[in-house]
Amino acid sequence: MARRIAAGAAFGGGGIGLLATAAVGVLLAEAALAKRSVGGGTAPHPPSADGLYGVAFANGTPPLRMGVLGDSTAAGQGVRRAGQTPGALLASGLAAVAEQMVTLRNVAQPGAQSDDLDRQVSLLLGDPARIPDVCVIMIGANDVTHRMPPTTSVRHLAGAVRRLRTAGAEVVVGTCPDLGSVEPVYQPLRWLARRVSRQLAAAQTIVVVEQGGRTVSLGHLLGPEFEANPRELFGPDNYHPSAEGYATAAMAVLPTLCASLGLWPDADRLDADRDEDILPVAKAAAEAAAEPGTEVSGARAPWALLKHRRRRRLTATEPSTAHPAHPAHP
Repeated sequence: MARRIAAGAAFGGGGIGLLATAAVGVLLAEAALAKRSVGGGTAPHPPSADGLYGVAFANGTPPLRMGVLGDSTAAGQGVRRAGQTPGALLASGLAAVAEQMVTLRNVAQPGAQSDDLDRQVSLLLGDPARIPDVCVIMIGANDVTHRMPPTTSVRHLAGAVRRLRTAGAEVVVGTCPDLGSVEPVYQPLRWLARRVSRQLAAAQTIVVVEQGGRTVSLGHLLGPEFEANPRELFGPDNYHPSAEGYATAAMAVLPTLCASLGLWPDADRLDADRDEDILPVAKAAAEAAAEPGTEVSGARAPWALLKHRRRRRLTATEPSTAHPAHPAHP
C-alpha cells in the first residue's frame, strides 16, 4: 500500500480508499466521541525557540544552521518554555555533539498539513545567506485527521524535501505519528487511525529516501511508551506531547540528525546485533513504520539502510546554553 501511495504521488494519482462504505457510519460516530474527548484541555501556543544554541562552543567557527518545518508537533505546541520544544532540544543536542554553535529557525505552523510545506520551505530559503545546513520536518497527523488523500500528502512532502536538498540542506523527516495511541480514541477508530498513520508513514519514508533525505519513525514512539505513560507523555489537551513526550521524540531524532552531517560515530555502519540491514526501500519503510525510532536512509537504488541508533538522553535547554531570539516566560 505504501508503494502504491508513493507511486500515485509520483504519477499524479488520486486518493486510495482504505475502507468499505459500510463502515463509514460507525467510524463517524466514533470520531464524534473522540472529538469530544480529545483536546478537552488547553494546549498553550508554542513558544518561539529561534536563536543561538551552544554558546559555550564559540570558537570563531560559523554556527551550523538548522531549520524546523511541519505542524504543531514540530512547533512544540503543548509546552510553555522555549527550551522544551523539539527544535530547541535538537539544536542544543546537535551543538553538544558537534561542539559547535547552532542557529535555529523554526517555521512550523500549528494545524499545518503537508500542503503548507511549500510556504515554509520558501521562508527558510528566502535569504541565500541563511540557507540551513540541515532541516527537520515533522508532518502528517493533520493530513490524516483532515482526510487529505495520501498521494497528495506525500507529493507535497517529496517536493519540500527536493527543494531543500537542491539548496544544499540535509533533511531528516519524523514520519507521521501513530494517531491510534491517542488515549480517548476508541475502537474501531483507534485501529483505523493506527493503520492509516502507519501507511502514510511508510509512504513518506519511500518518497523522502528517493529524494535523498532520511526518516525516523515517530509513529510507535507515540505508541507503547505513550500508551504506558499517557499522563506523563501527553500534554494537558490529551493530544499534543508534554515536555517529557517531546524529549522522547527528540531523543529518537537526534542521532539521525547528527549522522546526516557526519557527526555520529559509525554513521552508516550496519550493526547486525541491532537488527540493522540493507533492504528494498519499500520493505524498509514498512518495517520502520511498525517500530519506534527506526531510521531509513538511502543506499544504492532501490535499496535502503535500516538502522536502530542508540539514543542520547536529552534535557530541557538551560538559559546559559541557549539564547532564543524571543525567550519564553517561565
